[in-house]
Amino acid sequence: GPDEARPILRAAIDQGLFYFDCADVYGLGASEEVVGALLRELLPRDQYVLATKVAMPLGRGPNQGGLSRKHVMEGVDASLRRLGLDYIDHLVIHRHPHGVPGHVEVPIEETLEALHDLVRAGKVLYLGASSMFAWQFVELQHTADRHGFTRFVSMQNHYNLVYREEEREMNPYCLRNGIALTPWSPLARGILAGAYRGSFDEGGTQRSKGQDRARTEALYRGANTFRIADRVIEVAQKYGRTPAQIALAWLCGKPGVVAPIVGVSRVEQLEQLVAAMDIVLDAEDVAYLEA
Repeated sequence: GPDEARPILRAAIDQGLFYFDCADVYGLGASEEVVGALLRELLPRDQYVLATKVAMPLGRGPNQGGLSRKHVMEGVDASLRRLGLDYIDHLVIHRHPHGVPGHVEVPIEETLEALHDLVRAGKVLYLGASSMFAWQFVELQHTADRHGFTRFVSMQNHYNLVYREEEREMNPYCLRNGIALTPWSPLARGILAGAYRGSFDEGGTQRSKGQDRARTEALYRGANTFRIADRVIEVAQKYGRTPAQIALAWLCGKPGVVAPIVGVSRVEQLEQLVAAMDIVLDAEDVAYLEA
């Protein structure tokens, strides 16, 4: 709620952070309501950049998700009402138009034109995308070029020390074309912060239990998941830092990464992660973490 979140946002602002990431589906609108209200309270509009997302289902109805023109238009208007704002700085499509669970594959031209119309109307300033195959993202960009639609300026992809598939195609494409990387799950849902202590059965946080734990297990099934986490802990001890700081320092050292999407529940976590920006890892330690 706002009372619990206010000290965290105030600390973020005090540390010089100005980019805040929401989505309509986070808490089924609660994220936008709380973050929007607090930013309006704490900062002038020209001193922060606010991102939110559209695509994921918000209910069981056929028009309550996906990237049809109808849902894109209605979804953005609903987000603006929850945020209490006139425009969204950075609108991210939460998946490819053909990658939204349970929704029809609308023509990508329909989605791109709807997004472009929102930019032309002043309701959105910049467009971003999230988690899809590199060929799909390239197709979106080329289709936008062909029709004179607004291009995407960012890719919010799944990228961390445990999951590095994006290094094969997506990251090089974005780097070559000046597209910003804003990776989600930079700490692998707590695995790289040491929350699981070597096993999914040993979780020590709220996120490591119940349905959240099932989501984490589904994402990270590799045989080396916890061996990588152990190396992060080992390197953290060498530098006198926390595992989360080392994992974030590694990610921010990668080309094209401009804003890892981190979530915190306490001010001290935020302060630790900001301090990670001062860490410069030796080349041999980077190689050890990546091996």
